[in-house]
Amino acid sequence: MSGDRPLDLAPVVRNLLDLSDAGGDAVAAMINDAIDRKAARKGWPKGKPDADAPLAGHVLAMVFEKSSTRTRVSFDIAMRQLGGSAIILDSGTSQLGRGESIADTARVLSRMADAIMVRTDDHAKIEEMGEYAHVPVINGLTDRSHPCQIAADLLTVIEHGKALPGLEVAWFGDGNNVLHSILEAASLMKFNVRVATPSGYEPEAEFVDMARNAGCTVTLTQDAQAAASGADVIVTDTWVSMGQEHVHNKLAAMEPYRVDEALMAHAKADAVFLHCLPAHVGDEVSEGVFEGPQSVVFDEAENRIHAQKSILLWCFGKLG
Repeated sequence: MSGDRPLDLAPVVRNLLDLSDAGGDAVAAMINDAIDRKAARKGWPKGKPDADAPLAGHVLAMVFEKSSTRTRVSFDIAMRQLGGSAIILDSGTSQLGRGESIADTARVLSRMADAIMVRTDDHAKIEEMGEYAHVPVINGLTDRSHPCQIAADLLTVIEHGKALPGLEVAWFGDGNNVLHSILEAASLMKFNVRVATPSGYEPEAEFVDMARNAGCTVTLTQDAQAAASGADVIVTDTWVSMGQEHVHNKLAAMEPYRVDEALMAHAKADAVFLHCLPAHVGDEVSEGVFEGPQSVVFDEAENRIHAQKSILLWCFGKLG
């Protein structure tokens, strides 16, 4: 016998590789919990544990194969506020960089930590981690999706007075992993998405179909003004992700989809602007929009902490 816990005695493990792993009711519960916990901490030092410290004694292993600021810091602070702690591994200073398999890494970390968060370039890697780990595995970002970011985005939108059902969300630029998770969230929370992208940069059909099959309206267009017209939320992201090739061709294709003051004027007067950061001001967004009164990007960044706390609690079976 390998010494692993027998299958019939194993605890329930909740992975969050995509938002659909949790479902709409659980995502709603996460958002409500995040709102309550954030309010209860008002005025507190960032590192002070929540009053109930629900993850006291728990350790999160954070695995980074891609650079990170917000994901790294927000998960670390999230664990501290929940009463636990976090450790960081990256490919340059761990055996991952020397060829140790994902399966073996998952089994080792399951013996040493209570949960694993992975930020990587290939969604297949996190799926393999989830298959072999005996503790919760959380997607901190892959080439396919970015569920933790979108949980924070939903929290931010609600904080700014907008209900999710029937919301009109407009996306501009590359049909990337962030947009995929927005479409998945739409399918769960019943809002509509207008996607303005140049030809050849549309999101994967799987995510479009997921939202449409759930009764959401998903509009794919090359007309940026039409997508912005009457929108409640305007969203964009960097045009070029780390490691992408053919940058000059892509930048040229993206030019008509810059979110500037003229484009924002087509949205509702109380529309908010989201960007997951880091931003390249002057490329995908103008300085006037990024620094303007409709921009909530730094609320959005802070909310990574609060949303991820609730994701962690759900993964540990303490929520929903």
